[in-house]
Amino acid sequence: MIDRRQFMLASAASVGALAGSLPARAEGVPAGYPADYKAILDKARTEGVVSVYTSTDDVQGRPIVEAFQKAYPGIRVDYNDLGTNGAYNRIISEAAAKQVGSDVVWTSAMDLQMVLVQKGLAEAYKSPEMSHLPGWANFSDTLYGTTVEPVGILYNKAQLASLKLPQTRAELLAFMRDNKEALKGKLATFDPEKSGTGFLFFSNDARTRPDTFELVKAFGATEGKTYGSSGAMREKIVSGEHWLAFNVIGSYAIEWAAKNPALGYVLTSDYTAAFSRVANLSKGAPHPNAARLFLDFLLSAAGQSALASAGAPSIRTDVTSGLNLTRLGEMAKGNLKPIPVTAALLEATEPKNRADFFRRWKEALRG
Repeated sequence: MIDRRQFMLASAASVGALAGSLPARAEGVPAGYPADYKAILDKARTEGVVSVYTSTDDVQGRPIVEAFQKAYPGIRVDYNDLGTNGAYNRIISEAAAKQVGSDVVWTSAMDLQMVLVQKGLAEAYKSPEMSHLPGWANFSDTLYGTTVEPVGILYNKAQLASLKLPQTRAELLAFMRDNKEALKGKLATFDPEKSGTGFLFFSNDARTRPDTFELVKAFGATEGKTYGSSGAMREKIVSGEHWLAFNVIGSYAIEWAAKNPALGYVLTSDYTAAFSRVANLSKGAPHPNAARLFLDFLLSAAGQSALASAGAPSIRTDVTSGLNLTRLGEMAKGNLKPIPVTAALLEATEPKNRADFFRRWKEALRG
């Protein structure tokens, strides 16, 4: 049975730091919004709840929910942390049963959510916050990017003290090849069959980087291990069982390294892909106005500040609490390459292309 986590959060103390960035006239129409937005706000308050299906864990999700409820205290947030594949499968099954339970879908599996759009399971809505987003972060006013998060490397400083740390993708490949014996069983990455995020990362690499399967081959030669989550890789790196993990969620790696001096991270300077946690409104949502309100808040300066404070970098350039799009571009030496929210995401999900990717992945791992 899928774990359904709900939290009703109203602690003013935990969101006090964000008070200055909350929308003006929190009990009325936010500043800069059209006057007729009041109808959405009033109906959302009548609905009284918004149901969110997400892959963002409770720790990172809590600040955005707290900030939302500070701004709109009469609306409860039912927050369901289901993982990428779990959220997708649940939405598909509920739609088939004509029992839609989600109002907002918010996950890091950009390609899977584009499939939901293709299947007609997402509702189009033009957010008043659109003008603050980069052009690549909006698909047909239906699927919105809400963060920009680099794909990077996490490593154990002590274990790699005697080896030269790779700073580019080319150096990472050479690092694996040149230290094959020393690195036996010491490397980790996502399992793209078990993780929707892992599949997104590697399928994007395969589409944009000619060396992708050479990198997978070199990884396989070291007898590297694959995992279904970033947290599992972190535990192995912290313990020293693994020394380095690549193609991990870089925003997590940055946060973990800041909290644990034994850990370090790298954003490869020749190429750093970046993904976005994308959000859409569910077709037939039980609370459609609360859904619009929550999506708009996700994209607002207040919502983006809450996300950035929890380690999910802001997709806006005017948010300065934590990392934002501009700062990440600087950290990646100008080579940050966000994955656009476009129909091209569907290419890798086509059954033939997906099967071909996994065939090449397995062949590369076997060498």
